[in-house]
Amino acid sequence: MDMVKIGKFIAENRKKQNLTQTELAEQLNITDRAVSKWERGLSLPDSGIMLELCELLKINVNELLTGENLEMKDYNEQAEINLIEMKKQKETADKRLLTSEILIGLFGTLFLLVLVVLAAYIKLPVWARITMIAGGIVVFIIACFFALRIEQVAGYYECKHCHHRYVPTYKQVNFAMHMGRTRYMKCPKCGKRSWNKKVLSEKE
Repeated sequence: MDMVKIGKFIAENRKKQNLTQTELAEQLNITDRAVSKWERGLSLPDSGIMLELCELLKINVNELLTGENLEMKDYNEQAEINLIEMKKQKETADKRLLTSEILIGLFGTLFLLVLVVLAAYIKLPVWARITMIAGGIVVFIIACFFALRIEQVAGYYECKHCHHRYVPTYKQVNFAMHMGRTRYMKCPKCGKRSWNKKVLSEKE
């Protein structure tokens, strides 16, 4: 997607509706800084407000994501292109999230190990040692929470039996046995338990 083109298209249609950036932002309950970023091609509108934005600008979502007004004959073809592009962007974002999951997990583990080693080898009062280790444990638990949350929402899990791909609940991921990112869970479609592997795309 051409973010600069989309930004110019938003600005053009905003002006057609005789709206300032501030007025548009107020109607969407966001800041005018966000609207400015869209129009400068620095970011895209959040999916949660796209429909409302299109309604205010008197355009449709495909036109918004394409950055131009579409004729009916081009509509379906462009809709498919936009859908593919959005899926690609989601997969890229999920890859980055899963990379950050590893970094968060490593940070939490190393932080705990460093504090344990320091508490063991540096001469400190007992209360200071306990405080250091407790602090390391707290950071480790918080890191694990965020890493697990990322693993839950980034990408999908694929059932070994029916190959259905789904996003499980945080509770399912948290309590499932696992080997790396492969977890033993119940498929919501076929109801069978198996080792479900992590995949990035919704469909093969």
